[in-house]
Amino acid sequence: MTFGPLVSTEWLAAHLDDADVKIVDGSWRMPGQGAAIETYNAQHIPGAVFFDIDAIADQETHLPHMLPSPSQFAQAMEDLGISDQDRVVVYDEKGLFSAARVWWTFRAMGHETVAVLDGGLPRWRAEGRPVTAEKTIPTQMKYTPRPQPALVADAAAVREALKGAKTVIDARSAERFAGKAADPRPGVRAGHMPGARNTPFLSLLDGDALKPVADLSAIFTDAGITPETPVITSCGSGVTAAVLSLALELTGSRSHALYDGSWSEWGEETNDDAIFPVVADTDG
Repeated sequence: MTFGPLVSTEWLAAHLDDADVKIVDGSWRMPGQGAAIETYNAQHIPGAVFFDIDAIADQETHLPHMLPSPSQFAQAMEDLGISDQDRVVVYDEKGLFSAARVWWTFRAMGHETVAVLDGGLPRWRAEGRPVTAEKTIPTQMKYTPRPQPALVADAAAVREALKGAKTVIDARSAERFAGKAADPRPGVRAGHMPGARNTPFLSLLDGDALKPVADLSAIFTDAGITPETPVITSCGSGVTAAVLSLALELTGSRSHALYDGSWSEWGEETNDDAIFPVVADTDG
């Protein structure tokens, strides 16, 4: 059967001991909320390894958790005991928040057999399935990345898209999108890119999991997006934009890229407003 982009807790429970199934805890928290590895250390799905989004990232930029180089990613996966032939299941502590970012990172490196665990750790625990605090000791593996640049957008691609070439959708809350709420990161302006559309990632969720595909399709249709629409997803720092990317994939879209710098880059106060224009509807 086709693997991904979502797998159920039932599927994972049945394949927990398969040698080629690797489980990844991709939990991440917003700045100031503590380290997600604390939850992993206290309880994780047996056999899971921790994917540190901030560490497995480009360390040469000031922007948060930007996509790592292929060689850096490959080394990290080898150290985590993951090969490019494995079936990878990613989950997070919130249900669906940062796991999609890890899923997208694997996809951007050419790893097709990767899926997000539907409902994540909350659903797994609610069903009484096993968790452990026992440290997973990975076996060193060989990983060969096959980068997929079409899945990654930079600021230049976004500027071109805003001219009408593609649809840009922003996963941030309506308040942050409209500029009515301050950005949580210092030195970042409020507002959004002129011409971008707002589809808050929370609108795609039913509790801690994605809504049914039919509901996701209806949400995108209402936003003027069909499976044939070329899309660039964005958010605050490239994490929840991946929830939109995951939902697009599930609804049949195969023409979507993620703006890695997202609002952390576009909204920087030091950016020239002529190059990185911002709209803020603070009077609405």
